[in-house]
Amino acid sequence: MKCDIVLAGVGGQGILSIAAVLGMAAVENNLYLKQAETHGMSQRGGAVQSYLRLSDNPIYSDLIPAGEADIILSVEPMESLRYLPFLSKKGYVVTNTTPFVNIPDYPELDKVLGEVKKQRHHIAIDADKVAKEVGNSRASNMVMLGAASPFIDIPIELIEEGIRKIFTRKGEDIVNLNLEALRSGRKFAKENR
Repeated sequence: MKCDIVLAGVGGQGILSIAAVLGMAAVENNLYLKQAETHGMSQRGGAVQSYLRLSDNPIYSDLIPAGEADIILSVEPMESLRYLPFLSKKGYVVTNTTPFVNIPDYPELDKVLGEVKKQRHHIAIDADKVAKEVGNSRASNMVMLGAASPFIDIPIELIEEGIRKIFTRKGEDIVNLNLEALRSGRKFAKENR
């Protein structure tokens, strides 16, 4: 098993929480794990990116080479385009369709999503809308993790356990809300792949 994931978004969208949940699930699944993070002015809406490498064999680098990513999981649509050169020919782009407009010349959303849809394997989901439907727009990152989960070879039960461990200090209601967000994203991806 090998799964190289580029996590992309902007500050405050929960990229690092996604990485923490997946990391916890990988450890529980006895997988090797490497992670690298880049925070570009993240407190001000700057780019945040994380390489997450999972494997049942030792991993010698925490960086993902261009053209080798199995998944680009982006919580912001334009950020998904930034990392397309990393995607393998068999890889999936899983992107949120809700833009985080933090620059005056943000491109037209239709053009951004048009580029995403040119990819052979893609999932485009309005994660913000789904998160609001489950009760909290801040859970859109877990909707995105759910949408990517069918393409990650880790049992969903272990990803759910990762959510329980990461969010347990915030209380049972928050844990359950994030689990529901995860399941909603996963359902969407299975119905729209």
